[in-house]
Amino acid sequence: MSRGSDGPKRRFNSASDEEIRQAKVADSYFHRTMEVLRAQGLENTPVHAEVAYKTSDPDAWFVVAGMDEVATLAEEFPEVEVKAVAEGTICHPNEPVLTLSGPYGAFAEHETAILGFLCQASGIATGAARCRLAAGEKPVISFGARRMHPAIAPMIERSSYIGGCDRVAVALATERFGIPSTGTIPHTLILLIGSTEEATRAFDATMPPEVPRTILIDTFDDEKFGALIACTAIPDSIESIRLDTPGNRRGNFLDLMREVRWELDRKGFSHVRMFASGGIDVEYIQHLDPVCDAFGVGGAIADAPMIDYSLDVVEVNGEDRSKRGKRGGRKRLFALSDGSHVVAVDDSKYPDGAEDLLAPISAEPVDPASIRDRVLQQLATGRFSL
Repeated sequence: MSRGSDGPKRRFNSASDEEIRQAKVADSYFHRTMEVLRAQGLENTPVHAEVAYKTSDPDAWFVVAGMDEVATLAEEFPEVEVKAVAEGTICHPNEPVLTLSGPYGAFAEHETAILGFLCQASGIATGAARCRLAAGEKPVISFGARRMHPAIAPMIERSSYIGGCDRVAVALATERFGIPSTGTIPHTLILLIGSTEEATRAFDATMPPEVPRTILIDTFDDEKFGALIACTAIPDSIESIRLDTPGNRRGNFLDLMREVRWELDRKGFSHVRMFASGGIDVEYIQHLDPVCDAFGVGGAIADAPMIDYSLDVVEVNGEDRSKRGKRGGRKRLFALSDGSHVVAVDDSKYPDGAEDLLAPISAEPVDPASIRDRVLQQLATGRFSL
């Protein structure tokens, strides 16, 4: 590795853990703000700040994700009381999902990272949850890591999984988080071997029994014939066929899949499932649902719209103080017995049967499967629509 005057030269365009901890990724105006506050002797002014998502859409909902990284960063400012909703909580606009109480200077320059952790991870988890709702009980696999910077692949896969995906594509997510990963075969393998039939047999002969035999069937062949070629090549072990047909060849994709299903059924392969990938999103899942058995979703999850949280000070030196357009004062967030949420002023009495959703944050790792279960339980209530 080449070296600069101040040590090893970084070759990838991503910040290190230490650079994040040291607030080197902060917007420059936070650094300048602290210079001014120090010059005025105000750097330790006590404040209360809240993170919430504001939008004009009253029906908006989102899955809170990224709190694990916020909790890790919060270890850098132990003098600040940090409370948050549990990761995987489905919230609505104007609900505080995170609060910080303490000397402003202790966390001011970390605002960029805090919002970055939450905005993107929550967007990905919400995108996954929307696909989960659209697919019902059918498997949804995260295929989107290749669409984003590889440095954040583990975050993408973790957020996709807790949002409702059944499996992810990157094996590092399994190694780091215990999240189930999977994969079929790429077009390249078939191109290099030279035929769908030979590639199918080679894959079956090489992979251990626990690897699902899901075969990509449209590299060289018409989908109907490619599906039959794959099934005939390994009739005793094939589980699924994957259609990744390019958009300029699809025509009516639903009708195409129905044709393939018809041929598989009449040739004795009714047990073989059909898996669609390539440009799949919520609308496509709903469109293909009558015949498709599983969905591989890429950009619609990994590049889902972020949840545009903001962090706002609402109290300074114990005095209510907030900018216009924001709801002032300290707030609490309760979950009622029916699962709905209520935002209340800080001194409100604890409603009967309600749960206080804001609790001290902890950096202790939480099993992603339990977070995913929380999301699925909330989605199952029927209170959230596409």
